[in-house]
Amino acid sequence: MLTAADGNRLAAFTATDETPGGPGIVILPDIRGLHRFYQELAMRFAETGIHATAFDYFGRTAGVGSGDARGEDFDWEPHIAQTMPDTIGADVAAAVAHTRSAGGGSATSVFTVGFCFGGRGSFNQAAQGHGLAGVIGFYGRVAKRDEGDAFAPVELAKDYACPVLGLFGGADPGITAADIHAFGLALDHAGVSNQLVSYPGAPHSFFDRTFDQHRDACDDAWRRILGFIEANRSA
Repeated sequence: MLTAADGNRLAAFTATDETPGGPGIVILPDIRGLHRFYQELAMRFAETGIHATAFDYFGRTAGVGSGDARGEDFDWEPHIAQTMPDTIGADVAAAVAHTRSAGGGSATSVFTVGFCFGGRGSFNQAAQGHGLAGVIGFYGRVAKRDEGDAFAPVELAKDYACPVLGLFGGADPGITAADIHAFGLALDHAGVSNQLVSYPGAPHSFFDRTFDQHRDACDDAWRRILGFIEANRSA
């Protein structure tokens, strides 16, 4: 259990390498919250020498329970609507602080990675003042949802303070090539180092839900993540 600055208690799952120090990563799940997939992903990162903490969004509205993974029967829909950018930022800050602590691996550089809802959230942590070494987002919506959407990554890119790696499905109807291109232009205009990759034929959620059908894209994305972390861990 972690505690955010506003007093919120949130469940988290940490996997660390045996050697303290080095890179760490905070995992922002998709709409399912702290699902078993993200616990397994944290362990996969730790096996490569990257300390990892995945956290749950829904402590404020659904309770922390026993801290176990959210199951397939978790009704996320009424809770996701109550999850706001500022509360995500507060929870990420708690997870980043934990990753830098002895219990989280004593990481000397910290990244974020997120998926879908968490992909957008991960991108935007670059503007939250966490002192991150980089942010990674899988198929996070980067365009404005509507004219009042002040938290679209394409709008916040000007405030990003670290490099960006974006990984997208080329067959994702909700995130177009034009959206990705506009995001890249906004990052370039802001002087933010970025790599934005789209995998032809891959759908939304290809990495976390249909990886068996899209192994080549998933393997390439994993290599890019590790390369991105290695390239920016000392930045």
